[in-house]
Amino acid sequence: MKPLCLIAACLAGLPASADIVSAKSDHYSLRHEAMSELEPKLLWQRLVQPCAWWHPDHTYSGNADHLTLDLAAGGIWMENWHVNSVAHGTVLAVLENEMLRLDAPFGPLQGMGVNVVWTITLAPDAETGGTRIVFEEVANGSSESGLDQIAAAVDRVKQQAIMRLADPALTN
Repeated sequence: MKPLCLIAACLAGLPASADIVSAKSDHYSLRHEAMSELEPKLLWQRLVQPCAWWHPDHTYSGNADHLTLDLAAGGIWMENWHVNSVAHGTVLAVLENEMLRLDAPFGPLQGMGVNVVWTITLAPDAETGGTRIVFEEVANGSSESGLDQIAAAVDRVKQQAIMRLADPALTN
């Protein structure tokens, strides 16, 4: 019975849907949806503290505690440790408790000179009292970028991130 409970628990935390909408050498588009038991205001508080939910394996320092987000247009999603720092993304728009948009070429995309925009939308779910999360990412580069070759890997990282954001039990 224990393995069945573990499988059920894992499946319960998975996003309702995850999709590579399109992928070409110079472009990809991702869309993820998930449900959280947290009401939008509480989920927003979690979202804007990436150190609480972003997986440390996807940081340069290996420690998500080094992540901060300056929550204003022009603000930075930053990683600071010792004398090192990385600006992972720039805030483009903030609609409190509803939507966060970032110019965010994380990881290798930054060095490739690719333009990447994330939009994370939160909507109340009247049936559960929780929140529906929609994460969309659009990346554009040159025909030499090979974005179709990395879209699946980026999609897996974002699926994990949205799953961790949605589930308050998953913390660093």
